[in-house]
Amino acid sequence: MAQQDSSSRIRATGRRRKPPAKGRRALTIAAWSAAGLVVVGGSGLGYAYVKLNGNIESVDINAQLRDDDRPENVDNGSLDVLVLGSDTRAGANAEYGRDEGVARSDTAMILHVYEGHRKASVVSVPRDTLIERPDCADKTGRTVPGQRRAMFNTAYEVGGPACAVKTVEAMSGIRMDHYIEVDFTGFKRLIDELGGVEVTTTEAIKDDSSHLDLAAGTHTLGGEQALGLVRTRKGVGDGSDLGRIQLQQAFMKAFIDQVKSVGVFSSPQKLWGLADSATKAITPDSQLDSVKELADFARGLQRLGADDVHMVTLPVQYDPADLNRVIPLEAKSRQVWTALRQDRPIPASATKDTATGRAQDVVK
Repeated sequence: MAQQDSSSRIRATGRRRKPPAKGRRALTIAAWSAAGLVVVGGSGLGYAYVKLNGNIESVDINAQLRDDDRPENVDNGSLDVLVLGSDTRAGANAEYGRDEGVARSDTAMILHVYEGHRKASVVSVPRDTLIERPDCADKTGRTVPGQRRAMFNTAYEVGGPACAVKTVEAMSGIRMDHYIEVDFTGFKRLIDELGGVEVTTTEAIKDDSSHLDLAAGTHTLGGEQALGLVRTRKGVGDGSDLGRIQLQQAFMKAFIDQVKSVGVFSSPQKLWGLADSATKAITPDSQLDSVKELADFARGLQRLGADDVHMVTLPVQYDPADLNRVIPLEAKSRQVWTALRQDRPIPASATKDTATGRAQDVVK
């Protein structure tokens, strides 16, 4: 791994912000599992390191972005991570639809862990949000010109992870410390390895597009159903991406509780299965591309539970010119980003009277 100036890297264990992010999805499992392997690995630890390290494919965000074109790296003890759920429509993911091999970010969340690492906020960005996308380099190195009123998820489509990070940083004015990408198929396997996640639906959800058919009531969702839940949009609320985000946030709360209650540290076999699945499911930035770095990142994660994480959606309204799209509410969005930049809680006024998708009470 090439040496980089400390002021220009996405930090894994950097001085500026301690690692313990209240990570999401595979991020949390991967970090906890890696830390647990350090504790219980015993004589097999060397093999575990080699095997799990071999699972991890990373992306070097810092090498692709100019440091002088990014927000200032503020030293306030917090941590910011861009988490994307990828929709490649390829290989094992092909069953979820054809998209001519184009990779897209189906889910986008900015995780902010506050100084002290006992509280966190998550800001979900609707993929249909119309934003001003900056110039980005594609996978061949060719510059793709920026675009006004571009859908947010086109950033990943045209320029991959680096463009997604650049776009989020341009929107928020906040420098990302880490990038984590989670794949559809890896997500399913991870949930199955965990033993499922229990959720309660207050109404029936049926969506043929996401292969989901749930009656009202309590369910333990396996990987296939869990993926269907976090991807459904037509079966809940107003059928928008905003409703899907509300389902995702409710599921992630349940996921966090499940992870903390499953007792992985008491079962080396369970620990190994989770670590193996998790490290295959994620694509982290290059500063989180080893078991050791993930284990370092995990320190302090156990101090955060579902009740310690405040989840919101970027304040938006439906676009008057196209009701299938949303546009950020500038003043309210500024409240969100300013609060996170200053390491303060997001004020309730920032998300009051904004478009919601009307699915906030469907999953408990």
